[in-house]
Amino acid sequence: MTELSKSGAAVGEPTPASPTPTAFLEVRDLKVHFPTDDGLVKSVDGLSFKLEKGKTLGIVGESGSGKSVTSLGIMGLHTAGQYGKRKAQISGEIWLDGTELLTADPDHVRKLRGREMAMIFQDPLSALHPYYTIGQQIVEAYRIHHNVDKKTAKKRAVEMLDRVGIPQPDKRVDNYPHEFSGGMRQRAMIAMSLVNNPELLIADEPTTALDVTVQAQILDLIRDLQKEFGSAVIIITHDLGVVAELADDILVMYGGRCVERGPAEKVFYEPRHPYTWGLLGSMPRLDREQQERLIPVKGSPPSLINIPSGCAFNPRCPYADIPKDNVTRTVRPELAEVGSQHWAACHMTQEQRERIWTEEIAPKL
Repeated sequence: MTELSKSGAAVGEPTPASPTPTAFLEVRDLKVHFPTDDGLVKSVDGLSFKLEKGKTLGIVGESGSGKSVTSLGIMGLHTAGQYGKRKAQISGEIWLDGTELLTADPDHVRKLRGREMAMIFQDPLSALHPYYTIGQQIVEAYRIHHNVDKKTAKKRAVEMLDRVGIPQPDKRVDNYPHEFSGGMRQRAMIAMSLVNNPELLIADEPTTALDVTVQAQILDLIRDLQKEFGSAVIIITHDLGVVAELADDILVMYGGRCVERGPAEKVFYEPRHPYTWGLLGSMPRLDREQQERLIPVKGSPPSLINIPSGCAFNPRCPYADIPKDNVTRTVRPELAEVGSQHWAACHMTQEQRERIWTEEIAPKL
């Protein structure tokens, strides 16, 4: 007789997940922790969000806030070998088009990767294999999911290179990565990511180290291809200018958690978290005359091993003493709705935040 756990699942089998969500992608209470000799690194510590097809979510925050770890978790790329003998500790739920990825068979997730979901990595020079031509790598990515010969796959590779704006694609398809410029390598990465028409595209810092002209071209390309394929897109960046250009919704991360989430227009024009104010204050504006110098966020991001108690942002927050009873340093704030589809995690009252934004912050931006 099969032994059952309290949840009703057979012992040794994954516990049944919650009811299937309606959103195309839904992340529920995702936690990604890494055991180290110095302690447990809580890179992502309870992250939740939803994303529909045809929409773009921008995830922003400083380096070390957990943005890239989140993307690798969705792609199922946290492996034991990546961190030596210690395996990443992952919990929560990641639903993609009705499939729960964390409890799914690794072989099934591997089949989804590339076809249902794909990723544009931050550094294409290290993501592309130096020993194989660009065409060979796109051909391999295509043939894994399609039963076609090499000639047909190469034709598809040339089509994709042409679609992403590579000049003379029939010739450049036989070039190696080092023979491409930075912008062209990024385009080649996008071609490889989209060769199987994935329904979810994750772009991790897609414009890093590119000059501003090429950045604009890459962002226009992602937007145009999203319209063509109808993909759900996640843009991970520390550059608010990038998400202002592309995102429908914005999720602000700090210390492995979401501190603010909402429609892009709300987060830019009615932000309700002091960390978001700091990010906006440190961003140059080209649409108006700058009256004062940019205001950097004071201090440094917290250690993910020793995250401050209470609100993780409290050591850097100029308004930490406004809430009474030292609650900012003792109680961790939870996300609370501050408007239509707009959430923020802050101990200050809605009235206090609105007054500070209207009277102190907004006039300086």
